[in-house]
Amino acid sequence: MEGPDTVSWAPGRGKGPSGEPQPAADQKGRRRAPGTDAVRAGTLAASGRPTVRPPAASHLSDEQVADLGRELDAVRDGILAKRGATDAAYIRKVIRVQRGLEFAGRTCLLGANHKLAWVAGTAMLSVAKIIENMEIGHNVLHGQWDWMRDPDIHSTTWEWDFVTPSKAWQNTHNDMHHRWTNVIGKDRDVGYNVLRVDRDQPWEPKHVLNPVINAGLAPIFEWGIALYDLELDRVKTGEKSKAELFRDLRVVGAKAAKQFAKDYAATPLAAQLLTGSGKSALLATATANGLRNIWAHAVIFCGHFPEGAETFTEEMVEGETRGDWYVRQMIGSANISGSKAMHFMTGNLSHQVEHHLFPDLPSNRYAEVAVQVREICERYGLPYNIGPLHRQVGSTWGKIFRLALPNRG
Repeated sequence: MEGPDTVSWAPGRGKGPSGEPQPAADQKGRRRAPGTDAVRAGTLAASGRPTVRPPAASHLSDEQVADLGRELDAVRDGILAKRGATDAAYIRKVIRVQRGLEFAGRTCLLGANHKLAWVAGTAMLSVAKIIENMEIGHNVLHGQWDWMRDPDIHSTTWEWDFVTPSKAWQNTHNDMHHRWTNVIGKDRDVGYNVLRVDRDQPWEPKHVLNPVINAGLAPIFEWGIALYDLELDRVKTGEKSKAELFRDLRVVGAKAAKQFAKDYAATPLAAQLLTGSGKSALLATATANGLRNIWAHAVIFCGHFPEGAETFTEEMVEGETRGDWYVRQMIGSANISGSKAMHFMTGNLSHQVEHHLFPDLPSNRYAEVAVQVREICERYGLPYNIGPLHRQVGSTWGKIFRLALPNRG
């Protein structure tokens, strides 16, 4: 396989995570064909400062921001120097475990009329789907394992167990969201076009349904993301043609058909033929998908929308340097504290701050990176947003309820 074609946006220095030229993005942050340019389009200033620094970083001088950027570069370089066989063995083991759990879960569901088989099968299938989405799929699609040159674990070949096609998600998430993290008007992930999650988003009467929409979104999250990735808002403004939309609809339709065939046809049909357990197996696979969606929704929302996760105006990114980009990722993201098992089940997105700083570093390294990043934040007087899962979930939901109403004061 040739050099990696990861589309994770990061402020590269002309080289990708293994020393290869990075694929470029156009001025809107969308991916160009590999090999068309050695670096991403010039969206970061080489020096200077943004028009306005975020309030949480307003005390920093240009020199301090540049120094912070160099320190974080050194953190990243340190991980790259150590990355190797241990990391490769880790992801291969995770994939084996995930596939084993999925196989065992679906096997149990062949006898889903028996309560124990239903519970065990649903539990194993739910965990398998969470691991595939969070620790494997999300991270593989960020190019975290492209350096292995394994065509089976590569950002250009992996198709995950999620309705939205990998390529669509890489465009809206890897490039657009990671470039413009929490910038109102540029980061379409702020509210996913359906929720009001920041005071600076204009209030409209429809926002009184904020809590209802969020509660309904959670169990069908993968379908919400698939719809969001179609970029219907860009079709309305004319930025995306109807021909492009129809092309994307065909791709999403094909992916959805495969997901349906696997979860809602093949497993229930086999269960029906073998033990007459088809309806129970169908309920089990639907439950597993719902639980996976609720978990993914909670983890992702906790990483971006709890109190203390900053949002930014376009002024704050105008003239932004590499160091300023790092600062924005740190103060615009939030972490979840907890056990190793909890970190694993979140795909290490419990280390959301570190993920946004270094989206293409192997996820199993985020825990050691977090120690260094937290110390840097404290030394430069920057907030490091972290809390247990229940607190971050509660904070996120509290904001969603408050922003259902117009701003006060």
